[in-house]
Amino acid sequence: MKDFENEEFDELEDLDESENYITLTDDNGEEVSFELIGITEYESRNFAVLIPFDEEDDGVVILEIVPGEGPDYDEFVSVEDDGLIEKVFEEFKKNYDGEYEFE
Repeated sequence: MKDFENEEFDELEDLDESENYITLTDDNGEEVSFELIGITEYESRNFAVLIPFDEEDDGVVILEIVPGEGPDYDEFVSVEDDGLIEKVFEEFKKNYDGEYEFE
């Protein structure tokens, strides 16, 4: 999994289905495109669950959503704790049961 620099995005709460595609820049300066498949709250923190468009990568990427300084900007922040990633993904699966098939 690649680490991503903090990224800003506009008004996450106002996203509709046509706006669930984002491009982030990884630590190597390369742009990576994702589909945002859901947002999960875990222990009073919000996490974005993303699927990379890269056909070779069939996993999900989980990034924390941290409120930014402006009223309309938040940041995507890499989650370094593998245990936390697993707990967030389990919460995501529970919240989105029936919408996606999980292996």
